[in-house]
Amino acid sequence: MKEGTLQKLFIRLKTNFLMINSIKLLLVSVFIIAATLTHAQMPGGVNRGQMGGQNMNMGHFYGKILDSANNKPIEAASVQLIQNKFDTVTKKRKDVIVGGMLTTKKGEFSIENVNVMGQYKLVITAIGFKKIEQKVSFQLNMSGGNRDMNAMLNAVDKDLGNIKLETDAKQLQDVTVSAGRAQLEMKIDRKVFNVEKNLNSVGGTAVDVMKNVPSVNVDIDGNVSLRNATPQIFVDGRPTTMTLDQIPADAIASVEIITNPSAKYDASGGGAGILNIIMKKNRKAGYNGNLRAGIDMRGRPNAGGDINLKQQKVNFFAAGQFGMRKSISNVKTDRVDYDSSFSAYLKQRNKPINSGFFAFGRMGMDYFIDNRNTLTIGGNIVRGQFKTNDVINTYRDTVLTAGGTLSDRGERQSKSTGNFYNYGATLSFKHNFAKANKELTADVNYNASRNNNVSDFNTQYYFTNNNPKSPLITERSKGGGTNRFLTVQTDYADPITDKMKIETGLRAAFRNFTSYNDNYVKDFNGQYILISRLSNNYEFNDALYAGYLTFSHQLKKLSYQLGLRVESSSYTGNLITKNQKFKTDYPLSLFPSAFVTYKVNDKVDAQLNYSRKINRPNFFQLIPFIDYTDSLNLSVGNPALVPEFTNLLELSYSNQYKAGNSFLATVYFRNTDNLITRYQYRTANPDTSKTGTVIMNTYENANRSYTVGLELTGKNKLAKWWDLTTNINLFNSTIQAGNLAGSTNSSLFSWFGKINNNFKLPKNFSIQFSGDYTARTLVAPGSGNRGGGMGMMFGGGSQPSSQGYIKPIFGADLSIRKEFLKNNAASVTLQFSDIFRSKIYATHAEAATFTQDNERRRDPQFVRLNFNWRFGKIDVSLFKKKNMKGEMENMQNAQQGMGQ
Repeated sequence: MKEGTLQKLFIRLKTNFLMINSIKLLLVSVFIIAATLTHAQMPGGVNRGQMGGQNMNMGHFYGKILDSANNKPIEAASVQLIQNKFDTVTKKRKDVIVGGMLTTKKGEFSIENVNVMGQYKLVITAIGFKKIEQKVSFQLNMSGGNRDMNAMLNAVDKDLGNIKLETDAKQLQDVTVSAGRAQLEMKIDRKVFNVEKNLNSVGGTAVDVMKNVPSVNVDIDGNVSLRNATPQIFVDGRPTTMTLDQIPADAIASVEIITNPSAKYDASGGGAGILNIIMKKNRKAGYNGNLRAGIDMRGRPNAGGDINLKQQKVNFFAAGQFGMRKSISNVKTDRVDYDSSFSAYLKQRNKPINSGFFAFGRMGMDYFIDNRNTLTIGGNIVRGQFKTNDVINTYRDTVLTAGGTLSDRGERQSKSTGNFYNYGATLSFKHNFAKANKELTADVNYNASRNNNVSDFNTQYYFTNNNPKSPLITERSKGGGTNRFLTVQTDYADPITDKMKIETGLRAAFRNFTSYNDNYVKDFNGQYILISRLSNNYEFNDALYAGYLTFSHQLKKLSYQLGLRVESSSYTGNLITKNQKFKTDYPLSLFPSAFVTYKVNDKVDAQLNYSRKINRPNFFQLIPFIDYTDSLNLSVGNPALVPEFTNLLELSYSNQYKAGNSFLATVYFRNTDNLITRYQYRTANPDTSKTGTVIMNTYENANRSYTVGLELTGKNKLAKWWDLTTNINLFNSTIQAGNLAGSTNSSLFSWFGKINNNFKLPKNFSIQFSGDYTARTLVAPGSGNRGGGMGMMFGGGSQPSSQGYIKPIFGADLSIRKEFLKNNAASVTLQFSDIFRSKIYATHAEAATFTQDNERRRDPQFVRLNFNWRFGKIDVSLFKKKNMKGEMENMQNAQQGMGQ
């Protein structure tokens, strides 16, 4: 939405608000005058609260619920307005609920359409707090000659003030009561990271969010791993083709970390778990939203906003973001090649510069058909373009066994432009039965993306005296592809009793990929000639069908959940340029899960869970055409890959201490058969116009792998102004890869640690300081998780290396925020990433014919400044279409009713 349009909308809403209040004041005045004129004629026994019936329902109670211990708001407290009425059936008086709601995140409540003449009782309850009951009324002054109409209006709109609840130790039991919404909420089957409190990600993307999520590791390219493996990325509970760097951080409400999903969830992912990104969507009545803008140290701006409008049966939400980026990396590669006749020493240095933009838009609507049926429709669109300029300098010394050394150097200049597009649509239906927590949902999700890129290369080799060794080689590469993803799913939940529950569902997913890569060389006439032997056109389709059933039962302190998922899938690939077809059918596979929880006491839980998972090779691992971006390090997929099957076992201990402190410990074991691993080998150059050999990067199935680990997560409130979240993951990885030529079995102990400090300072300042460290490990957070275009055609995510390891890496980020304006509606955040310039992504690989070390650094000590402004008013009256003629008729009827 354009700024001018938004301003006009805001002014119009404000004008309507003033007009409605003016009319409301007039109506109240008429009512008071009429009531006064008829006051003397009323029989003494008449209940004034009943005069005029619903025509007197112009009152408005509102207030705020606070924790008496720390004066912080209590969310989801139940507020009920009760009136004692005469029951014409029983001929007795009884309490009737005439209004109520749950308090908002700020502890606020608002009850409208209340009869202004009635006497009421306000009842407030919240888990972990003592119940409060108090009498309330509007106390209109009906006597006296001088009446202040503004005072009367204020009396009709009555602020009940801050109501404080006291902690009730008897109610606490297994519930930890905290003020507001903590940054990290630990539940027995998942952890929930609330993004709104994360300063380091403001103005960034989902990649910046993941850097601060416990248990999650993020490499230099923004690819994530969860407990040393690549998790599935969900958006609002469903798979997506959007990549993490295409999702704005400011559009994210929270991230759910599910390390061992039950049978309810997709069995794919090889036991690596699920990162479920929950997008912001507010259903509060009225309007609200925010506007944001920022700029980084390289002068690249970003801007965006979101808005939510709710009126009666319709809830509309929209969000948009535009950002520009410029990223600079430094890359080093050192390799030694061994052969019976020579040893070659290779050194490469380059500094790629990537710049461009991305735009994100999201819009949707909830339609509340009635109290039990909701229809939701939504969509998103992503557009981006990035350009990369790079110069790879290569230095090579070849030592011949027969004697002598040959030396040369090369320079490879490259320029590439990539475009990507993503479109998504969702249609959902939810039905709530009369029975509590019994529900049926059905939804259809469609995602489509496409990308295209053009790269130009100029390669020149020189002798040591800088004289050209060969003619200038000019090449061009054109590539692109499409990705379409359709998911249809339905789920049904039925609590048989208050101790038993069943859940079941069906799911079908269909994916279609197309990809092409055409390589050209410029001839002496300046024309680009297609090299057909180096060009490929590939198509890939697969279908997945699944169903699940889970049964939950609680027996005193022991509760358990048993589940079974059934999946069947098929894959078809077609290498069009070579007329080669591949087809694989995966028959019905069973994926059981079991969760057993024992409640030791009110604060301590222990859980044992098991699940079986599958990891099917993805498109980029299977696609069999060669990537020539680096002529000395080629990449190719392997269509012969088979899926991994993983058995995952976890034992967890959770302790909820006092004052916002908690501790979660998990011992986990993962066993994977047919492990998909990165694999390098030396082979003849597939370009027959060139001589010599090259290193080929691909994927193979190793025999199996084992991982044993201990993960510790703690939340500690060290002071009123200091919150600390700590996550440590200790693990040992073993890869049995003796079946692959040049590889052996390997085992390595490693660990990963992350801390996140939040400091709340005076004058609305806050600071967030976070850091992480990963020791040497066999598991390299690879490059496939982001998927999509821009030449990122190869990489299967966080893949283990059977021939090497990732070297230690650590880093730290710092953010400072200042909040200001009324209710702290605006804020400015200054961010410093990699403040110690320490994030260097380095790997080591070796085999019988080579050893290789790679090192990359990206955007160290980066600074970004962001501004955010929240606006809106949660007030249904702003959107009521009042029939003024009807209002006046009601007032007239009210006066007549008083005189009878």
